[in-house]
Amino acid sequence: MPEQLEPGVLMREISDLEGRIGDLRQAAAMPEPDLRATLDAALVELELALAALRTMGTGQSSAEGRTAAAEAERRVLRTVFQDAPVPLFLLDRDSSVRRVNRQAATLLGTSPGYVSGKSFTVFCDLPTRAALRSQLAAVVRTGRRRHAQVRFLSRNKPVEAVVTLARVWIRGEPDPMVVAAATPASGGMPVPDKPRREEAEDEAVATVVHRMDVLATASELLLDEPVFNEQVAVRRCARLLASELADWVIVDVAQDTPAGTGRAPDLRRQVVIGPGGERAEELTHLLEDLNPAPGTLPQSVFTGRQGTLHPHVAELSMLGSLPDGSPVCGAISATSVLCVPIEDGRRCLGTITLTGSGEHGPFDLMDLGVVQRLGRYLGLVIRAARLYRRRAEVAASLQASLLPKALPAIPGLEVDARYLTATRGVEVGGDFYDVFPTGTGWGFVLGDVCGKGEEAAAVTATARHGVRLLSRWKTEPAEVMSMVNLALLSEDRFVTAILAGMETLDDGIRLTLTTAGHPPAIVVRQDGLIRTTGGGGVPLGLFEDFEPAIESIDLAEGDTVFLHSDGVLDACTMTRERFGHERLIETLAASAALPVREMLLAVERALMDFCDGDLSDDVSILALRVLPQTLN
Repeated sequence: MPEQLEPGVLMREISDLEGRIGDLRQAAAMPEPDLRATLDAALVELELALAALRTMGTGQSSAEGRTAAAEAERRVLRTVFQDAPVPLFLLDRDSSVRRVNRQAATLLGTSPGYVSGKSFTVFCDLPTRAALRSQLAAVVRTGRRRHAQVRFLSRNKPVEAVVTLARVWIRGEPDPMVVAAATPASGGMPVPDKPRREEAEDEAVATVVHRMDVLATASELLLDEPVFNEQVAVRRCARLLASELADWVIVDVAQDTPAGTGRAPDLRRQVVIGPGGERAEELTHLLEDLNPAPGTLPQSVFTGRQGTLHPHVAELSMLGSLPDGSPVCGAISATSVLCVPIEDGRRCLGTITLTGSGEHGPFDLMDLGVVQRLGRYLGLVIRAARLYRRRAEVAASLQASLLPKALPAIPGLEVDARYLTATRGVEVGGDFYDVFPTGTGWGFVLGDVCGKGEEAAAVTATARHGVRLLSRWKTEPAEVMSMVNLALLSEDRFVTAILAGMETLDDGIRLTLTTAGHPPAIVVRQDGLIRTTGGGGVPLGLFEDFEPAIESIDLAEGDTVFLHSDGVLDACTMTRERFGHERLIETLAASAALPVREMLLAVERALMDFCDGDLSDDVSILALRVLPQTLN
């Protein structure tokens, strides 16, 4: 006769039943579910519900009989529990582990003290947990022994086993307990002989070496950039961890809020990398849109700045829930989780979260230490990248102030210019160009200040605005350049420049070129003929006795004049081969029939392709073309 349930106990049984049914639903929805085990567990739950209904109104079983049976079973447990040749787990009614014997601890690859107090099911893989909870509840409720297929998450790799569950009564305990006896599928537990111990020592050494290799590789990946880039660093770090340590890697980074705002930075999802496959790709997209919510593990680690290790995950919602309400850990089969802060020594910049399914054992303290160190490396790179970005923004603003916002429209001429910033460093470049009205027509100037930085920027401003201002009163470009030379003698930097003064004649256009140590202009005639001007002269700011090179050229309709800085000629490949004057001539010849803007873009593309996008110096180019209606 089944025992009668008190009202309070009955309500507890119903509540437990509801929870286990929810677990079974989640287990059925998991990737590659064990539907047979889930179905068996569902039938068990039906039997439990039926048994609970039958007990309503029945009489209690004999207390004396129960006490005698409990005492007998307790004596048996005392005798065989610790020295039993099979792994044994003593479980409370709620499936918490009260005690394990030595064989059970060996099976899991851990210590008895670590197992005690945790839920028995956390040491099993996710697909079998819900079914196992139902089987445990059935044993507690009915007293009948049951068998369950279990996949234990052992330290090195999962262990397939058959678990026999039996209910026991122990004096002094208000509720029955369960003894779980595990029989590994291999047929028995390995004997820890000397060769096995030596093999374990070799594995431990190999593990340490592997973790050191991960750190060394991380250092190379994070520092192998001429320019620190936050996005590149985060993704490299995540890919390394996903390939070496984890099934899933999630990186959350706090936004870079301006200092003094008093607003706490928001932690946002940055990178999610999974194991691959169609289902994993779908989950990746869902997780990328799932920022850490308050109370989740990443948010707690970010706030507390303390790394956390969960070798065996009991709470599947610790990483939050997907939009459909299912826990993240369940969706990605996470049975082991660790999370560390990304710190730069002063503040927390984000978190790195790793999850594993137990195929290679749970994460341990060594894994936690390695990822914590990597988090510090990444934090320093992010701090440097943000500092670099802020300096680059300031440099870009200053550089923009040294160039015209837009070129003026000149009747009868097509004029355009391009400026390319060097890819190395964040200092302000010394290149400048300008187009401006003069007393006799229009002026075109392009120059390059020696060096970079704020001091070079000051000299650039002096040279550019000096040429522009003096050209309003001085009709001869050579006279303008001479006066600018005097203004620059007190500076510690010299300037190369080429100034073209244009005047419209009755029969055409004439340019007077004044060159001060700058690369010569290139003339592209309408018929495709290309000529290079003489160039020469002395740079500005070196000597009081200034002598520029002066040359006049007449232009017909369709003729183009091309000015450039030495950054074009000096662009190099990885083998230090220069772009040079001949390649520039060939590029201009190939694009001579294109509009001026397209011609300049063709030069830019050829230059960037040649040096693989790595410019060692700033580049300025300016071109003007005579339109047909000018001479009509």
